[in-house]
Amino acid sequence: MIISSPAVSEIFGGFIPKPEIVTNKGALLIALGIVGATIMPHNLYLHSSIVQARKYDRTDRKSLKEAIKFATIDSNIQLTIAFIINCLLLILGASLFFGYDGPLDTLGQLYRALNDNSIVGAIASPALSVLFAVALLASGQNSTITGTLTGQIIMEGYIHMRMPMWARRMITRVVAIIPVIICIIIFGDTEAVVEKLLIYTQVFLSIALPFSIIPLTMFTSDKKLMGEFSNSKVTNWIAWGISVILTLLNIWLIFTTFS
Repeated sequence: MIISSPAVSEIFGGFIPKPEIVTNKGALLIALGIVGATIMPHNLYLHSSIVQARKYDRTDRKSLKEAIKFATIDSNIQLTIAFIINCLLLILGASLFFGYDGPLDTLGQLYRALNDNSIVGAIASPALSVLFAVALLASGQNSTITGTLTGQIIMEGYIHMRMPMWARRMITRVVAIIPVIICIIIFGDTEAVVEKLLIYTQVFLSIALPFSIIPLTMFTSDKKLMGEFSNSKVTNWIAWGISVILTLLNIWLIFTTFS
């Protein structure tokens, strides 16, 4: 960020939603992909399970309130950090590559552009390209870990099926990779095709988000189920507002894609 020196006024202006997010299919696709990749619907199940793993007295009201407080802090810290990192990446990319004539449509092209000494200099260029590759590897590992843990939670909690971690990981990876192989066979294995496939998987996470958010909001707002710990009216309005907006954007994207 220091090297790129972005304009602060333009940064804050970029946080204001523009009509192009809805009217431009490409912008909407990327925006929903970022939402899906940042929140990830299966992480909502993971967070719910982590809360149950805490050691606290479930019969003591004070202990229960304390557990809810720390669970809220944990989730907010994680999502806030993810939000900040995504914002920094977008700001850095927009300012660093502004005016760059080369292609930047794929991750490979972005990596090669970071190796260009004319962008960030001969000293910083190798470091940035390596850090970019390491960050991609780390994010992939993190997604794999959370996906495997969520699979364990769903299998044990909903289906009551227990199996070794290695078997669960193998099954989930095989099930996940079969559609990828089919798409590569049909559409080819070029870098551009794989890049589009990656974006579409992130968009699919966004499409799946309402199916996790809406039941979660219904459960946490039910006073019979939650008692005094149910959502406040403000929380309900925000949650339902986000659910409706996200659902409408997903429907609009699907409509514009297939129309």
